[in-house]
Amino acid sequence: MTVSPPFRADIVGSFLRPAAVADARRRRALGEVTDEQLRAVEDAAIADLVAKEADAGLKVATDGEFRRSWWHFDFFGFLDGVDIVELDHGIQFQGVQTKPRGVHVSGPIGFSSDHPFLGHFRAVQEAAKATGATPKFTIPAPTVLDFRLEPGHIDSAAYDGRDAIVDDLVQAYRDAVAAFYDAGARYLQFDDTAWAYLCSDVELAKAKERGIETDGIAERYASLLNRVLEGKPDDLVVTTHVCRGNFRSTWISSGGYEPVAEQLLGNTAYDGYFLEYDSERAGGFEPLRFLPEGEKTVVLGLITTKSGELEEPGAVHSRIDEASAFAPLGQLALSPQCGFASTEEGNVLTEDEQWAKVREVVDVAADVWR
Repeated sequence: MTVSPPFRADIVGSFLRPAAVADARRRRALGEVTDEQLRAVEDAAIADLVAKEADAGLKVATDGEFRRSWWHFDFFGFLDGVDIVELDHGIQFQGVQTKPRGVHVSGPIGFSSDHPFLGHFRAVQEAAKATGATPKFTIPAPTVLDFRLEPGHIDSAAYDGRDAIVDDLVQAYRDAVAAFYDAGARYLQFDDTAWAYLCSDVELAKAKERGIETDGIAERYASLLNRVLEGKPDDLVVTTHVCRGNFRSTWISSGGYEPVAEQLLGNTAYDGYFLEYDSERAGGFEPLRFLPEGEKTVVLGLITTKSGELEEPGAVHSRIDEASAFAPLGQLALSPQCGFASTEEGNVLTEDEQWAKVREVVDVAADVWR
């Protein structure tokens, strides 16, 4: 079992919101409690979550994204020059649509030292001291902002089109990585739906409608991410979670990793990759052959967070064996396929079922990597 991240038994990061947090956030929106009162409820819930993570056998601690409504918009909305706006449509999942929100670039993009997520990291770092776990903090990847931009949502007074935002976006993320490192972070994760969408002909067609040049996009995104990660400290682990959509237990993207595997696994500077492999929509393990030998880790998302039904441990063992035919077992690990609540609504399962899945990840990993 590894003693440094990503761990053999790891997690993507988000957890079902406790009733106390959901109620406090609702009451804050109504003006019935103050920011300080909401923060106190969140602090208590996160401390309890970190303790439960340790009790389940995890060596990693997250804050469950309890302070967020969305896995991505909350972070983007506090960047300089980026606003969260209401659209005439939400993000379309299978049979359900999210709230109608989107990003709008209104000025020069930047990351400031007063971004509230730095305080959020410090809080989970403090809570993790009680268990000795390594705090992991998740933020959306810069590629997500680029991919989700709708036509007409870049202010022409700030930038002359989509390509013009790239340099400032890269610098904003370099500043963010440096700020989290200075705050004590040694394990960051960039959550990213864009790479999964590049595996889907349907989503690529939608991207073209939004004005995105899809020819060569994997190479461009690898270059963008490498510019962000260039020169990062050696003791900072940065991984990515490639998400196929996770809202109320439904999904968006289908298609195996083959179209992007060489660029994603072989040509980006990530230390590890959380890849969803909980359904046939992800294809086979053959794309893992592009993983550079001895350098990086693929965390296999074999335990679904989209239902409460517990996987049969023997079947999970068999899937890991299948994957090890294409990448060394020593460069593999195990996690749930995604978070349990990428938005505050959460997936359709109970907290008991959620923790049973986490414990299964820990137990199977301990058995495989003795």
